[in-house]
Amino acid sequence: MKRLLFFALGILLFSCVLFSCYRNPVTGRNSLNLVDEGTMLQLSNQQYSSFLATNPAIKGTPDATMVSRVGARMAAAVSEYLKSKGQQSLVNGYNWEFNLVNNAEANAWCMPGGKVVVYSGILPLTQNETGLAVVMGHEIAHAIARHGNERMSQQLAVQAGGVALSAALSSKPAETQNMFNAAYGVGSTLGTLKYSREHESEADHMGLIFMALAGYNPNEAVGFWQRMAAKGGQKPPEFLSTHPADSRRIDQIKNWLPDAMTYYKPH
Repeated sequence: MKRLLFFALGILLFSCVLFSCYRNPVTGRNSLNLVDEGTMLQLSNQQYSSFLATNPAIKGTPDATMVSRVGARMAAAVSEYLKSKGQQSLVNGYNWEFNLVNNAEANAWCMPGGKVVVYSGILPLTQNETGLAVVMGHEIAHAIARHGNERMSQQLAVQAGGVALSAALSSKPAETQNMFNAAYGVGSTLGTLKYSREHESEADHMGLIFMALAGYNPNEAVGFWQRMAAKGGQKPPEFLSTHPADSRRIDQIKNWLPDAMTYYKPH
């Protein structure tokens, strides 16, 4: 089994070298993206609609209005940033949506195409609009960095024998849709998503810049993650986890703050 896994990962790395790399517009990191973005957007629209059909969005409340307001500012800032770097095409096909749903979990996620959901259970931890921008920036960063595509590419190679996403959807639709949901943290608690430590750190870094560009003070990220850490309870050592330890995550954020503050212009 290990030999098969290493062989599959070797193929992935070789493919990345040849033709399937995605270059992160903020960090410059190259990642494997074997799944075409059009297919990801189509699947995202389907799964997002399916989720909201069973988890109706909250409308007309102050909190729902805040989610929409923060989301609009974040989306505009990200689009303008990419435009300034000549990479606006990275959000082609994005039709941003920001919805609040009634769920006690401290969770939020962003699918391809800018499909964002915030769970009401995270609002006591965000505490205010700037705290919400920390969460939004982090989740939008996962989408812009194509972390879900990278994970889907890896899982298709290892679990689905390297078949194309369209073929996997045809032969195993339920399993593939579950794979997609897992890749974007749908139904998982923020801070315990199954992104790698590298993905989580990259999203933290990018999120600070995105919120700063939107006019939200990135210093608020320290307080938010401290509150998340206090809520988290017993956790495994970092080397046993796919996520940075709380103390390491907060230290990294503090180290990135001077750079993020260069983008900050209060509204």
